[in-house]
Amino acid sequence: MTIPPPIAPPRAAATSPRSIFIRRTGRASSIAPPGLPGRLDSLTSLRFFAAFAVFAHHFTGLGGKTGLGRAPAIFPYSQLGAHGVTFFFVLSGFLLTWVFKPHEHPIAFYWRRAARIWPAVLVSAILAVYVFYVEARLTIDWPGVIASLFLVQNWFPHINPSLPGNPVTWTLSVEILFYALFPLLARIVVRLRTVHLAALSALGLVGMYAVNWWAATHTSTATAAWIMRHPVVYLPQFLLGMTFAVALQRGWRPRLHPAIPIGLLALYVYGYFHARLYLSKAGIAQLEYTLRPTLAVLAALLIVAFVQREVAGHRGVMNSKPLILLGTWSYCFYLLHHSISRWATYEWGRIPDNNSALFTMLGMGLVVTALSWVLHSLVEEPANRWLVRHIPARW
Repeated sequence: MTIPPPIAPPRAAATSPRSIFIRRTGRASSIAPPGLPGRLDSLTSLRFFAAFAVFAHHFTGLGGKTGLGRAPAIFPYSQLGAHGVTFFFVLSGFLLTWVFKPHEHPIAFYWRRAARIWPAVLVSAILAVYVFYVEARLTIDWPGVIASLFLVQNWFPHINPSLPGNPVTWTLSVEILFYALFPLLARIVVRLRTVHLAALSALGLVGMYAVNWWAATHTSTATAAWIMRHPVVYLPQFLLGMTFAVALQRGWRPRLHPAIPIGLLALYVYGYFHARLYLSKAGIAQLEYTLRPTLAVLAALLIVAFVQREVAGHRGVMNSKPLILLGTWSYCFYLLHHSISRWATYEWGRIPDNNSALFTMLGMGLVVTALSWVLHSLVEEPANRWLVRHIPARW
């Protein structure tokens, strides 16, 4: 795996306060200026930590007798690990924009995306259907399972169970909408001034808050859950990632050390749970409605902090080969982890709720990592290479 050599960051073209957001031209006719690396290893490494956060959430559960086991050292904080997917949504917008090819045919883009994500989805679905239906002694909901294989299960209401097939693929159902819109969105985004993109992103996050509030207060619990998982609701997070990618490519370089967003994230997670002890019911509800937009901003800041250091030539632990490998396998890790955790629960029951559960969680994490390497090496990567080689010539 080749790591690009250090590359000096492009110089800012303006010194006015407005240059924080925009170069003097304000537009980008080409989204990939010369001198910027296409590969960002630090973001590959961060993907693993986001996937592991989701794994920790599913391992410890939400309370009661959910999950395989609960360690007081990380619970209830691990519940917010479910929102590791927010990082993925912001990251998708960032990375797709960072490597955007203006002259690539949209069908070729769709083909490449399908080649990357679909083979592993199909194979991991076999284990998921066995665990979540056969082991759970539930009748297989074939329409829901088929919808999950085509990654459109979130698009339609009243699917029962609400997360059919491999439950974690609901996030890929969200990503499918992002991919569908990206060729059009990217061509619009690169023509807008960065300050206007920032304003649109902010409005989108406010809209996300408003939808969460409206769904929770004006619809049934089931309908609200569907609305809050609908792909359209997450578009502002994707747009936020696109906006920050464009801003960095146009020369924006905030003084932001990675320790700052990491510290802010830790403080927010701690404060989120401890504030609930003192807030009224209405206050707790507002905390819930602002959760997704707030975490999206923190995810974007985390991405920016690492990318600008990598572009400037800095190499740190996030550029180490072991973490890059874990990040490379993280997609398969994400697809497999919930099935394996639930399978263990069915086979051996819940383990005692004490801090020794951390060792079980880490051990299971190693097992999932090994299986992820197998799935990546035997399915994801070879299938992707074969399919990409066979893109029809007319595209």
